[in-house]
Amino acid sequence: MEGKCKKYCKIKTMAKKEKYEDQIAELEQIIAEIEDESVSVDELSAKVKRAAHLIRSCQAVLKNTEQEVDDILKEIGEG
Repeated sequence: MEGKCKKYCKIKTMAKKEKYEDQIAELEQIIAEIEDESVSVDELSAKVKRAAHLIRSCQAVLKNTEQEVDDILKEIGEG
């Protein structure tokens, strides 16, 4: 369980360093390159790994934002 926390915390920290919008834009670019087959076989693995990282990072940002909003709503009595 501790390993999972370390991995999640690392992703969460990395997600804060990169803007969510920039991560989404990069992910969309990777998807477009893969869909139009402009990625060579040699690059494909690296692109898929980067896409997976971006997805996990974006998920962490969304989860963190959702928790922060829930906390704020509870503080003001709306939750």
